Amino acid sequence: MTKLSQRTSVAALMGASVVDERGSLYGRVHEFVVAPEVATSQVHGLVLKRPSAKRGEPPALVLITDLKLTPRNEMQMRAGASPATLADDDNRLMLERDLLDQQIIDVHGRKVVRVNDVDLVWESSQENGSELSLRIVEVEVGLRGAIRRLLKGLPTAAAERIAGRFRPSLIPWDFVDLIDRDPSRRVKLKIEQNRLSQMHPSDIADILEELAPAERQALFISLNEEIAAEALEEVKPKMQQALIESLDSGQIADIVEEMDPGAAADLLSELSDERSEEILGEMEPQERQEVEELLEFPGDSAAGRMTTDYIALPATARLAEAIAALREFEGDIEIVTDIYLLDEEGRIASLIPLVQLLLAAPDAPLAELPHSHVVACNIDSNGRKVAELFDKYNLRSLPVLDDEKRLVGVVHAEQVIALLRSNN
Repeated sequence: MTKLSQRTSVAALMGASVVDERGSLYGRVHEFVVAPEVATSQVHGLVLKRPSAKRGEPPALVLITDLKLTPRNEMQMRAGASPATLADDDNRLMLERDLLDQQIIDVHGRKVVRVNDVDLVWESSQENGSELSLRIVEVEVGLRGAIRRLLKGLPTAAAERIAGRFRPSLIPWDFVDLIDRDPSRRVKLKIEQNRLSQMHPSDIADILEELAPAERQALFISLNEEIAAEALEEVKPKMQQALIESLDSGQIADIVEEMDPGAAADLLSELSDERSEEILGEMEPQERQEVEELLEFPGDSAAGRMTTDYIALPATARLAEAIAALREFEGDIEIVTDIYLLDEEGRIASLIPLVQLLLAAPDAPLAELPHSHVVACNIDSNGRKVAELFDKYNLRSLPVLDDEKRLVGVVHAEQVIALLRSNN
């Protein structure tokens, strides 16, 4: 049962005095230490600057459990407390050094924000006698936190009164995604991959573009290959190159293999021939062949914009075969809107919308289902022609045919949107 719960903040405590058991000044708060191996949501100790410290002497570390609050809310060291010398420890998180003014991801707002202050709560419980703890509650990312720090030096009550006029903008500590520019330290911090993986790739791309270069790179290399590939498809070519420039060819190949073949070809076409060949050499044979074939086409042609990830079945196929093909499809299933039925020469016999599969009898021949009118283009059609066809026929996808009218790829609406955006 809690008998003390008193809010404060990093800005309010920075520079505050800590007295010894006799009431004399021992030191002033210089930093807040979090030990993730002990507790990720608790301040482990306070780093104090001592007025009596000799030049070059390391600062003192006082554990929160060695403190108590006086009736005047002054921090006082308990009798017998023995402050330690602050040692270098890469596993420690320093709130002022590692968090204030840093960029973090607001996973709910799907944006990048800057930390202005950290809200804390003094607590003690009857279960632990009078043992004190200092819990991290929220981070302040709005103007209120900035005003608190601007008014540092004023009496705490006066600073809080002024800052309280501004509406708080808070992110609970449990929802904070810390971005560390040093990969070796990022493990001890907490980048919540499960929350990032639930975000739309476009939102992750927006976040990457908002971040400073060092934080951007740290976040990108923390993503798994599938999420990194999806995000990479959403950013502009210059950003793509910036994100992969520090990766070796094997790492890039792992990401490129997860990309849509058309998007992968677009990415590699922007790199030097030597770099592109290095990456292709690290890819699996099947994925490499698909991308190499697309690299042969001009980027502004229909073939240069198409993907080879689509579902095509023989004209004699039945519903069960279509269901199996959908289950085994390794591309982006969300953009598949139709199934192509091909004759023995590889030409389109009919186009079956996916919705028709839901209405069909279990063993129905696909050729007998209602089908859509086939609108297609040649591999040499330029981007303008492709966009005109999408606009004229209100298409969701456009099959691309070679000179013998065989299906070789599909352009989806998102590729056309990307083309139009790049031309504006």
